[in-house]
Amino acid sequence: MNMQALSRYGITRRDFLRISGSAGAMALLAACAAPDGGGSSEGDSGDGRTIKIGLVGPITGPIAAFGEADEFVLDQVREIFADGIEVGGTIHPVEIILKDAESDSSRAAQVAQDLILNDEVDLLMAHATPDIVNPVFAQAEANGVPCITADAPWQPVYFRDDLPSPEEGYQWGYHIFWGLEDVISVFLDQWETLPTNKVVGALWPNDADGLAWSSPELGFPPALEAGGYTLVDPGRYENLKDDFSAEISLFKEQGVEIVTGVLIPPDLGTFLTQASQQGFNPKFFTVGKAALFPTTVETLPDGLGEGLTTEVWWTPAHPFTSSLTGQSAADLAAAYTEFSGKQWTQPIGFVHALFEVAADVLARTTDIDSPTAIRDAIKATNLDTIVGTVDWSSGPVPNVSKTPLVGGQWQTGTDYPYEMQITTNSTGVDIPITGTVNEKSW
Repeated sequence: MNMQALSRYGITRRDFLRISGSAGAMALLAACAAPDGGGSSEGDSGDGRTIKIGLVGPITGPIAAFGEADEFVLDQVREIFADGIEVGGTIHPVEIILKDAESDSSRAAQVAQDLILNDEVDLLMAHATPDIVNPVFAQAEANGVPCITADAPWQPVYFRDDLPSPEEGYQWGYHIFWGLEDVISVFLDQWETLPTNKVVGALWPNDADGLAWSSPELGFPPALEAGGYTLVDPGRYENLKDDFSAEISLFKEQGVEIVTGVLIPPDLGTFLTQASQQGFNPKFFTVGKAALFPTTVETLPDGLGEGLTTEVWWTPAHPFTSSLTGQSAADLAAAYTEFSGKQWTQPIGFVHALFEVAADVLARTTDIDSPTAIRDAIKATNLDTIVGTVDWSSGPVPNVSKTPLVGGQWQTGTDYPYEMQITTNSTGVDIPITGTVNEKSW
């Protein structure tokens, strides 16, 4: 293990030895102790064959903010895996292959298929919205390849056309994240912090997220009705929309004081700019997806990022520790800032957690040449990670392990123009509140 290299990420030898009780760390320590050197992430040496892990994420395109930290996580993990990993008493080099989905579902399916058929990966992973996760998950299922995914509400990932049955679930894909029930609770909690007329205008696009969030069975509409809210829904729109005048006019006409939705970053900027220009000033603008990222919020003109509310998956304040490196959430976020010069971003925790699970799974696999053995090790996972406990036996459905979710608001910061404050936590009581919701009109 190259501890000098790992020190770049705030990982000390003490940190690493402190977690040596975990399966993944034990395997890596065994690799370090191997007299003939365990190998490298390039797969150029070692006693066993190279284990290949493929990761699909959006590095470019409209949702590239989800993949902004992927290179950081991979750089760190490649250092950790540099001496290989022990499986069944044999040290195997590890090769990690990152593929850019280009923020496109068809491209995500294509690169997943390439990883399966050409690179012959042993383990496939993906993250960032159902538009990326679902096609990768589907390719894994169709080709019998073990797969772990994250960063998409579990309902649009699980309830797909290829679901064998809700009771049986899938054979090869396993997902880590929260659900629509959680984000609905978070948004409703936030709206109760300030007085409003409870009239909600919706911006739900014609994509996998938008269709799920607007679902009359599983999404926001029935929950809003039950909560006494009036919904103003202009209907589904296509992403990269350049004119929201019709929606803004309708919201003004209907007296909307709360705007919600699940927008991609370019559409968030377009809507907020046009709303400001047209004198539409809701009390709440609470959206998923685009409002998650500091890089998006900071680039909004005229201070429009201040006061945005959103769901919060992961922050430096989360009380979790990496099973792979011993870093706290705060340590990992600080390491990213040192690496990139940028403010932390939420997907860091979940992409890191994918590799925590991968290390743990591979160390427990009885036969690395058996996809079924790897799949069975995934299914048996019970691991405390940087995003919370991953345990697929806990439900709510087969193939899904839920993580906590809280609510937050972008407020004027000290180190950055805007910083996320955790403002509600009824759906994640172990996550500390760091601020209160401020009223802000746009």
